[in-house]
Amino acid sequence: MRGTRLWMALALLLALATVFFAACGDDDDEGDGGDTTAAESEAPATGADFETINEGVLTVGTDAPFPPFEIGQPPNLSGYDIDVMDAIAEELGLETEYIDTGFATIFRDVANGQFDTVAAASTITKGRENRVDFTDPYYEAQQALLVTEGSDIQSVEDLDGAIVGTQDGTTGEVYANEETNAAEVRGFPEGPNAVSALVTGQVDAVIIDQPVAVDAIEKQGGVEIVEEIATDELYGFAVAPDNDGLREAMNEALATLKENGTITELYQKYFNTDPPASVLEGTNELLTDD
Repeated sequence: MRGTRLWMALALLLALATVFFAACGDDDDEGDGGDTTAAESEAPATGADFETINEGVLTVGTDAPFPPFEIGQPPNLSGYDIDVMDAIAEELGLETEYIDTGFATIFRDVANGQFDTVAAASTITKGRENRVDFTDPYYEAQQALLVTEGSDIQSVEDLDGAIVGTQDGTTGEVYANEETNAAEVRGFPEGPNAVSALVTGQVDAVIIDQPVAVDAIEKQGGVEIVEEIATDELYGFAVAPDNDGLREAMNEALATLKENGTITELYQKYFNTDPPASVLEGTNELLTDD
């Protein structure tokens, strides 16, 4: 009887030891590849491998305010870009952290590793692709000519000799310089600064993204769009050129958001229209252009 009890006690100790060492082994396996400067992750929804600056966090550079794309300032930030980026991060199993910076340097900053990506109403262009890569498109934009109510300026052709306000580093600034005969193209750090300069008479007109002009009419008053300029620009989220894994994971997440109706819902929320085929079906072909 005593021998049986001793055998049972030894068996129990052996079982406990097995469970203990097995648990330790599981923890070691999960701990492999711990924190690094660029944290490796796997998107639960896509299975894509990618790296972020901080584990579990998508660090996003932005240039706020630029309503309706960026509204407010971090950490109290909203807008179309922000809602889309938050939805992408959720698909990737990440939290978002937004850092406000100037648009003129934002692509250099993401290329240098200060952010994982950029959400700043950024048009995909070949010039910018020399510094960064872009995701597939999530918005199609046009430019608009904004003037004060009752202005003599009624079209781009009327800009001869005028002072035109734009935001620094934008495609609106490029258009004003290359496609008009303005006497001066005056850049401002933020889009709303250019609109304020128009209202106070510092500039004669403003060329800016059409939704931003519409927002200014609704909230600022005293200004009107006299011409919509068809530029058919596509916005993408910028990433560093050596972070293909993150770009591909974001593209897969974007595809999911387009398929499940999230992008359409957000288009309706902010622009009262459905997204065009160029957004729902388009890809960033500049990534493969020679």
